[in-house]
Amino acid sequence: MSNRDLNYLELLPAVDVKDGRAVRLVQGELSAETSYGSPLDAAMDFQDSGAEWIHLVDLDAAFGIGENSQLLAEVVGRLDIKVELSGGIRDDESLRRALATGCRRVNLGTAALENPDWTSRVIAEFGDRIAVGLDVRGHTLAARGWTEEGGNLFETLERLERDGCARYVVTDVTKDGTLKGPNLELLKEVCAATKKPVIASGGISSLDDIRALAAMNSIG
Repeated sequence: MSNRDLNYLELLPAVDVKDGRAVRLVQGELSAETSYGSPLDAAMDFQDSGAEWIHLVDLDAAFGIGENSQLLAEVVGRLDIKVELSGGIRDDESLRRALATGCRRVNLGTAALENPDWTSRVIAEFGDRIAVGLDVRGHTLAARGWTEEGGNLFETLERLERDGCARYVVTDVTKDGTLKGPNLELLKEVCAATKKPVIASGGISSLDDIRALAAMNSIG
């Protein structure tokens, strides 16, 4: 969500990629997977439907069990819209490779929890091309493809605020992939703790969900 215009809501449809395929996981569980075929076809369908952004995720890289970097670079190159790239971006090499695809923005996850000094440096260097994903169960952050705990949400948010992080992507892991609606209370808590734009992620599946999020535009 953006606080620049109370009547404006920016949508970022997500394409999650595993083993070269577009998939949906339920609550981040690899065993609960639904395949949707070609990631490029999925992204192009969103573009053809009027999307201005794609949130493109390398799940294999996020889980540390492989990577789809060449495929994701191809997808970014074929699209005419902006891309936020996520998954396994944890050091200078993976960040350089991600930015070299031509994506508009990258989303840091585990690195922001495990390597705060590096995160602070790249935020200072790349500014609004860096977003940080805050994936949580309750108020506990989840790292390494949501397989490990990563500390307290609000302590980490306070640190990232000091670093000047430009944007946050907030996901309730228990909602993700369920198509049962976002965690609005969690989003309200995060928006109360920062004046930066917050992207709501996880569980969004209906126009009612979109309306509920649009109603929160005034708080971030």
